[in-house]
Amino acid sequence: MEKKNLVNLLLVVAAVLLLAVFALSVRLEALADRVAVMKADCIARAGCVAGIARVLEAEHGVASVSVDEAAGRVVIGYDSQAVTPEALVKRVTAAGYGCRVLQTQTFEEYRKTSGGALPVRPTRKCWCEMDKQ
Repeated sequence: MEKKNLVNLLLVVAAVLLLAVFALSVRLEALADRVAVMKADCIARAGCVAGIARVLEAEHGVASVSVDEAAGRVVIGYDSQAVTPEALVKRVTAAGYGCRVLQTQTFEEYRKTSGGALPVRPTRKCWCEMDKQ
């Protein structure tokens, strides 16, 4: 009977450890509580637009990015507990693009002043889905 209890205990411990590993491997998407509007220099090419978006989307705490090529503006929804606008400027500048913060607002302030919601980060398709197109 004692051996049976020990086996059950080991199974429970293994299951808890397995669940803990899976729980820690899940990456949660950032929730935007602030919006930064930045002015980007020299984004005349589509490659620059994609480059700036890629740099910002890779940053922890960024929930959404919208780059307006014509106006040279970048609108970023971010989690203020995870990242600052200054850190985002440093990342973009380090990637070779000039930019500066024009303004930061709460999500609600941005919706009121812009008349719209933040752009939603596009879902990334897996390669197998892209091959079907």
